[in-house]
Amino acid sequence: MPSGKAWSGRFAERTRPEVELFTSSLAVDRRLYRYDIRGSEAHCRALARAGILRKGEEARILGALREIEAEIDSGRFAWRPEDEDIHMAVERRLIEKLGPLGGKLHTGRSRNDQVVLDLFLYLRDETEAIGAELRALEAALARQARAHVDTVLPLYTHLQPAQPVLLAHHLLAYVEMLERDRLRFADCRRRLDVLPLGAGAGAGTGFGLDLRFLGRLLGFRRVTANSIDAVASRDVPVEFLSAAAIAGMHLSRLAEELVLWASPEFGFVELPDAFATGSSMMPQKKNPDVAELVRGRTGRLYGNLLALLTVLKGLPLAYNRDLQEDKEPLFSSADTLRASLGILAAMVPHLKFRPERMREAALEGFTLATELADYLVLKGVPFREAHAVVGRLVRYCLEHGRGLETLELEELRRFSPKFDRDVQAWLTLEHAVGRRKAPGGTAKRNVLRRLARLGL
Repeated sequence: MPSGKAWSGRFAERTRPEVELFTSSLAVDRRLYRYDIRGSEAHCRALARAGILRKGEEARILGALREIEAEIDSGRFAWRPEDEDIHMAVERRLIEKLGPLGGKLHTGRSRNDQVVLDLFLYLRDETEAIGAELRALEAALARQARAHVDTVLPLYTHLQPAQPVLLAHHLLAYVEMLERDRLRFADCRRRLDVLPLGAGAGAGTGFGLDLRFLGRLLGFRRVTANSIDAVASRDVPVEFLSAAAIAGMHLSRLAEELVLWASPEFGFVELPDAFATGSSMMPQKKNPDVAELVRGRTGRLYGNLLALLTVLKGLPLAYNRDLQEDKEPLFSSADTLRASLGILAAMVPHLKFRPERMREAALEGFTLATELADYLVLKGVPFREAHAVVGRLVRYCLEHGRGLETLELEELRRFSPKFDRDVQAWLTLEHAVGRRKAPGGTAKRNVLRRLARLGL
């Protein structure tokens, strides 16, 4: 005898238990229950508007759906192994409550368009929530930047000291990255504004449903222009995963710098005790585990993106069961990114930067070398010649254990007669930073202007 499944009429045998277990997605997609019920309520109203449900039937179905949501909320809902997914679990319970009337709700729709609707509703909420959490981390970084508009540290290229910059400018570089991440999610949100319901299994509904009315109920501005595309495409979820992976990459870079900067070799920052851990063996250890885990979990974000791309790469139109594999990477990436954003936004305000150590590192790294080369250029020396002169000066300093800022005018003139008394003013970190006044440069006035414009 066939099973009691919604599609069992065509089958002469029951589904084997191991097949039910293998094909079920309920353990993953049950978290979509609120979106599924919300979509079902709207679909119920559209069926009533089309005359398929009578007014009394509409009210009874809507009431039962609210009861089912309350049961799930309270933990009283009885999940059953034979429920393939959240859609069938809700429908099964609706029929238990209403009898044959409960079976009318699925008129004019398929799980194919139903699942895309649930995903779009879920992703709309997630893009907005992630946007807010990105903004919160931006604000935390901006507050630290305001506190350090006079703190100078070495900018690194190739992880070697390069030029002096303001710590505020360095932190705002991450704000710029996060702002682009926020805009990526906001852009993705625009493509989630298309109602997929009404596409049915792929050919569209034949029951005259008012899809624009349905879209308004669910907050969609547009209705899908192609029913096949609506159920077969997952490029918008891929876009979400891509935005999450890029944001994770930015968080990982920030985390990596915190790991480096908290080491004794750098000593640029002291991590708050509440956001660090110790060693079970070594009493002296203070480990940057939060930053390391943010860095490590970026791999999960990359993997989820690749997983869904791989699922999609060879699928013919329209729906294929492979698409059931879309939800787990989406949920994983949303949860992972939001957790990383939340913990960093909580930790960043408590970071204790060490301005004196940063200043020492900037001077130890000969970061004023470019200033001397620029000075010679302004005295009429070709840049390549100036570059060579200052390179020899750096070698001289290394051989004698000196810093560029300690050299006397007589010593400088041994390498070029173009050096004059005004060169001493160029041998300070503040002068070097202040000269970078071009838009986007590290000069303090630029940093203050950018902080004002960000409004954080």
